[in-house]
Amino acid sequence: MAVDVLDFIARNLVDNPDDVEITESEDDGEIVLELRVHPDDMGKVIGKRGRTAKAIRTMIKAAATRDGQSATVEIVE
Repeated sequence: MAVDVLDFIARNLVDNPDDVEITESEDDGEIVLELRVHPDDMGKVIGKRGRTAKAIRTMIKAAATRDGQSATVEIVE
């Protein structure tokens, strides 16, 4: 569910939704979601002083908690 939430949020934030890629891996029982977007959209995903990125991470943690899991988001260039 966390992957679906991240995909929905990211695709609605950026100008190039076809370039959104999410890679899921697991590290010590925690789900790690790597988000890749078009280079022109990095600023939109990160936001001023990282506020948008922090909000995205909070939403994903909440979605993962509903499933009884733990998740983090890494924004990769």
